[in-house]
Amino acid sequence: MQETKKVVNFGRIKSKIDLPNLIEIQLTSYEWFLQTKSSKKKSQGLLSVFEEIFPIESPHDDVVLEFVNYEIGEPKYSEYECKERDVTFAAPLKATIRLIRKDSMEVREQSVYMGDIPLMTERGTFIINGAERVVVNQLHRSPGIFFFYEEDERVYNSRVIPDRGSWLEFEMDNKGYIVGRIDRKKKFPVTLLIKALGCETNAEIVKLFYDTTKIKLKSEEDYESLNGRRVAADIISRSTGEVIIEASERINIDIIDRFKEEKVSDVELIEFPNNKEDAYLCTTFQVEPEFIKKNLRVDEGHDYSNSELALLALHAVMRPGEPTNIDNARTELERLFFNPRTYSLSSVGRYKINSKFGFEDMIETLTKDDIIHTVKYILFLIAEAEGYEYTFTDKNGKKEKKYVYTIVDDIDHLGNRRVRSVGELIMNQIKVGFQRMERVIKERMTIQDLDVITPQALISIKPITAVINEFFGSSQLSQFMDQTNPLAELTHKRRLNALGPGGLSRERAGFEVRDVHPSHYGRMCPIETPEGPNIGLIVSLSTYGRINDYGFLETPYRYVEKGRVTDKIEYLTANIEDNYSIAQANAELDDNGNFVKSLIPCRNRGNFPYKKPKEIQYMDVSPEQVFSVSTCLIPFLEHDDANRALMGS
Repeated sequence: MQETKKVVNFGRIKSKIDLPNLIEIQLTSYEWFLQTKSSKKKSQGLLSVFEEIFPIESPHDDVVLEFVNYEIGEPKYSEYECKERDVTFAAPLKATIRLIRKDSMEVREQSVYMGDIPLMTERGTFIINGAERVVVNQLHRSPGIFFFYEEDERVYNSRVIPDRGSWLEFEMDNKGYIVGRIDRKKKFPVTLLIKALGCETNAEIVKLFYDTTKIKLKSEEDYESLNGRRVAADIISRSTGEVIIEASERINIDIIDRFKEEKVSDVELIEFPNNKEDAYLCTTFQVEPEFIKKNLRVDEGHDYSNSELALLALHAVMRPGEPTNIDNARTELERLFFNPRTYSLSSVGRYKINSKFGFEDMIETLTKDDIIHTVKYILFLIAEAEGYEYTFTDKNGKKEKKYVYTIVDDIDHLGNRRVRSVGELIMNQIKVGFQRMERVIKERMTIQDLDVITPQALISIKPITAVINEFFGSSQLSQFMDQTNPLAELTHKRRLNALGPGGLSRERAGFEVRDVHPSHYGRMCPIETPEGPNIGLIVSLSTYGRINDYGFLETPYRYVEKGRVTDKIEYLTANIEDNYSIAQANAELDDNGNFVKSLIPCRNRGNFPYKKPKEIQYMDVSPEQVFSVSTCLIPFLEHDDANRALMGS
């Protein structure tokens, strides 16, 4: 065993944190996928794929295949032998599968060979057909709900982006109402979707989005004050039973006269946010009946509720030409957003939604509340309100108030972009193979003789081996390792690539997505990126940067307590960092960790204010944390000309 040499640091600033394992990102991600070292496996990676696909029931509901567990065997050849023989360094994947006949409850259990899984070497690489390859980390847009302001058209819009499934978008229409779109198809009034989710009346919908206030009508002034206001509920004549004015409609002089005639004693009015009356939702109510009439032919014999009519109209928009009935419409809406097999926000998407709206659900499909709060958020953005308050009921039935701040999202912020590492990339590919295998199994269940059938005879491993070979052999993210020198090798393993399946393309990527962003500080190197068409799309992880459980980039900071810098290290994501003022690593400290100067230059959201020591919450751990490993090796980088540094990296 080689003796570790003592490192002598001649630098003026001493780092309070050791350099991390520089290929940890590769090793931990693949261990997360295979779980070879843990005795009790968690529901993640390969195990979660098995649990998602199994149990598989036959179409006739007489046989069921259940998954028990899996194990990874020993590789046939060593790494050296694989390189010599031009073969793949892989180990057999064996799964224990149970076949149950429902009529006789007979159980047959068997260990089934599911193909070979490539193993990662201790250097963070794979050996495929004798050649060493690296799977590059992919930087992509995080699932979740995002809100934008389009400068050209001067409109707000939002996108609900899932990990898997249909996109849902809401936007301001140029005719003055809010529309929804599913998978970029035909637009529909947003109230149609809300009614399809179970809201029957306009008054119900108004109360979901706006506060209301009840006004007693005693004097002439009370009646006059109603002019121009909008009502929150239908007002019905006591004498005739007809509706005088419908919810969300504006009161005028004629309506006030009717109120006097009918001796209306109180009226419930809408309180618009920021005291700005925006008629977007109210206008949407008006266009909705016309939209239903245009897109839906209803048999006169049927008496549908408002909610059912909305469901049918939505189905007619989504599936034009198909026969429309209530069951079909309900199943289609369920399939689009509420069925875990066809729609998934993933744990990341749910985390992003919960942090935006303050929810506590852990369900990975959309909920009715998600959709309602998305529309409410847009309405408050239009009104330029700071935010809104709502009452939340927790798991114990206790009610508490929560406040949501309404701000437009920056899609290039690293809080909205995440990293897919090698484990997640391979898991997504294997999931595709397992889904194809599931179809083959169901076909075989109908053909084969149930008396002699075994799990091995039902399972075809061809789809699984095909997707694994395709991923490692021809994916844009699986690359021959750069072996020019050890530094090039290390840099390749720490690379972040915004291209590839589910990412950007060189042609579509604009200037903004390639540019350096304040949230890159300590997470992505601003210097190391190739020249040419890939500039800004292929970047490197910063020296101390790491990836958290949700795939977001984190960087370490020293905690500052009451103006004194401690040795406590905390890792922050870009979103959390935005809330704090952070001092530079070269800020002068005394022996006790107190700041020497009374005003310290800090960073906050891309601004550089001077703050008093007590107003500072964190401090950088090292001047090197901004840059990648290879950039840090440029001697006297801080004195280098920017263009020379860019060339040197």
